[in-house]
Amino acid sequence: MSEKINGKQTFCEEVEAKAASGMAVLLLDILLMIVAVVGFIYGINMAIASFVPGIILIIISVIYFLFIGPLLLFGLKILKPNEALVLTLFGKYYGTLKGEGFFFVNPFVVAFNPDASAHTASAAPEQAAGKQTTPPMNLKRPSKIISLKTMTLNNEKQKINDELGNPIIIGIVVIWKVVNTAKAAFNVDNYTDYLSIQCDSALRNIVSLYPYDTANEDGEKSLRGSSQEVAAKLKTEIQSRVEIAGLEILEARITHLAYAPEIAAAMLQRQQASAIIAARQMIVEGAVGMVEMALDKLNEKDIVHLDEERKAAMVSNLLVVLCGDKGAQPIVNSGSLY
Repeated sequence: MSEKINGKQTFCEEVEAKAASGMAVLLLDILLMIVAVVGFIYGINMAIASFVPGIILIIISVIYFLFIGPLLLFGLKILKPNEALVLTLFGKYYGTLKGEGFFFVNPFVVAFNPDASAHTASAAPEQAAGKQTTPPMNLKRPSKIISLKTMTLNNEKQKINDELGNPIIIGIVVIWKVVNTAKAAFNVDNYTDYLSIQCDSALRNIVSLYPYDTANEDGEKSLRGSSQEVAAKLKTEIQSRVEIAGLEILEARITHLAYAPEIAAAMLQRQQASAIIAARQMIVEGAVGMVEMALDKLNEKDIVHLDEERKAAMVSNLLVVLCGDKGAQPIVNSGSLY
């Protein structure tokens, strides 16, 4: 059920709490309380004829009706689907009650949920600082039930430096659930806060391993171009950190990715320059191919014979026309060849 790691005791297994049918115990308790009332009345009548047996019957009836009967009601627990109760008995782990239904457990056990206790104490710092807080309209008692449902954690966006040292703004969403209630309740102070902190730490470690973006021909993985690989590695990193808290990470995805405002304009200019260079390179390659094709066609069909100097002039003119940003306005020589 528990083991020691680095000299500290940690829980590693759940124990199923012993429970009986709540409805059967409730009906039996009500019946016995009615019997106690009848016994109390009968004991008064019996005390007139036989004092000692009558007093004993009265005492037993009063004890059950006022103490034992109401005490048994504290052992009745109701659970909905995907809910669990971590029970402790005089400070020791008693077991975990799972599954929907109506149950009866030891009335002396106490349900424990560290997440509920943490939310209850969260208002203490504000009150200590002298801040006036408006109480909510509908006050709810903190629930001792641990939810086993699939939940979503959406932390605030963080500013982190990527592999190249560029500051970026990144946000993630984590899908998770509790799979070991004993670890979640006893190994960490608050498993939701623990998960949030570990997600931030894992995200910072993973982002520092990749650049924001990279050229396609480099074959290097990046945050923008390799989101699936980064998400898989992020999920593995978070899972290894929250294993001690009894949590399972189902999915981790990047929801926001952008350069930090202080370098966003410079990075936009760099991206625009890269796009312009790539476009120019494609234009030049196409223009060279077209010039080569024109010269080959002229020679093949024997339309005109040009020396090397005229070929160079023709190539220069064609490249200017094909690679220019604006339409060329050539001067037509209609008098002679030269």
